[in-house]
Amino acid sequence: MRQGRGWSSALLLLLLGLGCLAQKLPTRDEGLFQMQIRDKSLFHDSSVVPDGAEISGYIFRDTPKRYYFVVEEDNTPLSVTVTPCDAPLEWKLTLQELPEESSGEASGEPEPLDQQKQQVTVDEGTDLFSYKGNDVESYVSTSTPSGLYQLELLSTEKDSNFKLYATTTPESDQPYPQLPYDPRVDVTALGRTTVTLAWKPTPTGSLMGQPVQYCVVINKEHNFKSMCAAEAKMSSDDAFMLAPKPGRDFSPFDFERFGFVPSYNGFGKDRGLTSNKISRVYPPKPKLSDIQKVCIGNKNIFTVSNLKPDTQYYFDVFAVNSATNTSTAYVGTFARTKEEARQKTFELKDGKVSNVFIKRKGSKFLRFAPVSSHQRVTLFVHSCLDTVQVQVRRDGKLVLSQNAEGVRQFQLRGKPKAKYLIRLRGSRKGASTLKVLATTRPSSKHPFPSLPDDTRIKAFDKLRTCTSVTVAWLGTQDRNKYCIYRKEVADNYGEEQRRREQNQCAGPESRRKSEKVLCKYFHSLNLQKAVTTETIKGLEPGKTYLLDVYVVGHSGHSVKYQSKLVKTRKYC
Repeated sequence: MRQGRGWSSALLLLLLGLGCLAQKLPTRDEGLFQMQIRDKSLFHDSSVVPDGAEISGYIFRDTPKRYYFVVEEDNTPLSVTVTPCDAPLEWKLTLQELPEESSGEASGEPEPLDQQKQQVTVDEGTDLFSYKGNDVESYVSTSTPSGLYQLELLSTEKDSNFKLYATTTPESDQPYPQLPYDPRVDVTALGRTTVTLAWKPTPTGSLMGQPVQYCVVINKEHNFKSMCAAEAKMSSDDAFMLAPKPGRDFSPFDFERFGFVPSYNGFGKDRGLTSNKISRVYPPKPKLSDIQKVCIGNKNIFTVSNLKPDTQYYFDVFAVNSATNTSTAYVGTFARTKEEARQKTFELKDGKVSNVFIKRKGSKFLRFAPVSSHQRVTLFVHSCLDTVQVQVRRDGKLVLSQNAEGVRQFQLRGKPKAKYLIRLRGSRKGASTLKVLATTRPSSKHPFPSLPDDTRIKAFDKLRTCTSVTVAWLGTQDRNKYCIYRKEVADNYGEEQRRREQNQCAGPESRRKSEKVLCKYFHSLNLQKAVTTETIKGLEPGKTYLLDVYVVGHSGHSVKYQSKLVKTRKYC
C-alpha cells in the first residue's frame, strides 16, 4: 500500500464517497506514517485502512461494513488480519482491478469528478479470501497484483467490536508477538484457592528485542481466542452502554446513563407529550464481573489466588507488544480447584449434652436427626469462653445465624423427617469450649435447666449495708435449684478480667465450699411473679464481691447467670 496519486487516489476517494480530492491515503513513508499513526483522529471511523497499524472498529448487526486500500505495484506482499471481539464475523476480501491511467495525470491536474465517474466501472471483483467464525484469521500472500482491495465484514448475531490490521511489509512489520513452538498454558500446581500457571516465553522479546509483557485472564465460562474478546466481555460485565442503532432517538434515560440530568419538561414539550410523567425503564443492576485480567510483566509463571474451592476456571495468557498494544493468544487451559477439606460431623443425640472444643478461628459441624416427627427443636448453646457464631441449616436451608455468648436457647420450627446441620465457628481471640444440647422433648425433660430471657443479677443499692447486700434474679415456671456463691475481689476487678479468668461452663463443683452462700428451690407459674430475692450477710465493710447464681437442672447440668460485682458500704 503506497501513497496513491492521480487516478488511483481519485478512484479510492470516489468509492468512499469523500468530497475532497486533496485528502491523502495513509502511506509507509516512515516519517509521515509515524505522524499519522499517532494522530488517532485520522483513522477514526474511516473506511481507509492504514498500512501497518491495527485499528479498532464497531459493526452493527446485519449491516455490512467495508474497508478499502490500494496496492500500486504488482508482486507486492500483503497480509490482512481480522480479530472478532464480541461475536463471530463473516468477512470477505476482494480485488477490484484499476482502470488504465488517463491523460489527466500527465498535466498534473485532476480530472473533473463527472469524467472520473464515467471511467470507473464497479463490478463484483475477484474473491481472494472469505471466512466465517470467531477465530483470529489472516489472509497472507507473498505476491499480489496492483488494484483496489475491498474488505467487507458482516455480523449476523449482534452489534460487535473488532480489530483490523493490514500491511504490505509483513516480513519486517511482525506486529503481533510470535508464539513459541509449544504455545500451551500448563497448570503446574493446584490448590483449593490457588492455581499456578506456566508457559514458554515468546521469542519476540528475546530475539527481536521488542517490549513484551504477559496478561492473564481468568473466568468461569470459557477460554478466549483474543485479548479483544476478553476485554469486550469485561466491558459488557461493567454494563458499558452499547452504541445506539442508526436513526434511533435518545430518551431521557439515555442521557442519564451518560451522567446528564434531563429536563423532563422540555423533553415532553418538544415531542408533544400530553402527560407530565415520563415512564423510565431501569435496567437490572450489573452483577459483579466473574472475569479478571492481570498483566504481570515478562514473567512466564504466575499463581492465581483467591479462587473458590471446587470451582472450574478458564485461564488464558496473552503476549502483548507494549509498543503497539497488539497481542497474541496462547492456547488457554482450564482447571477445577480442589474441594475444601471435608469436616468431620458429630452426631447429636436427642436430649444429650455434648461437649465441643473448637480451635482458634476453627469450625465444628454437628448433625441432629430426630427419629420421630416433631413440631419444634430446642437448641441450647452454652459458650464457656468467648462469643461463637451459630448457624443452623434444616435440610440445607439456612434457618438460623446468630452469635452466642454465655447461654443461648434457640427455638426452631420442626418439620417431619427433617435433618439439621449445626455449624459452630470459634472466636478469633482463642480456643472455644461449648456445651450443646438439641432436643424435641418438652422443657420439663431437658437436661439443661430452663432459663428466663434475662439472666442478670440485680443488686438493690438502697438495701446495701456495711455487711450485707440484697440481690434478685428471675426464675421460670419449672422448679429448679439455685445456688449462690460469693468471692471477694480487688476494687479494680473489671468485666474483662472476669471473662478471662472464668469458664462459664464450670459448675458449683468448681467453687470452694467457703464461697457458697446457700442453695434453694424456686419457681412460679405466673412468669410476672417469677422473681426471687436474697440477702447475703456476713460481708466486710468497703469490700468488693463477685456474686454468681447457678441454676441446676434435673440431671445435674448447671448454668451460671451473669456474674454481678457488688460493694458493701464503707461507713454505716
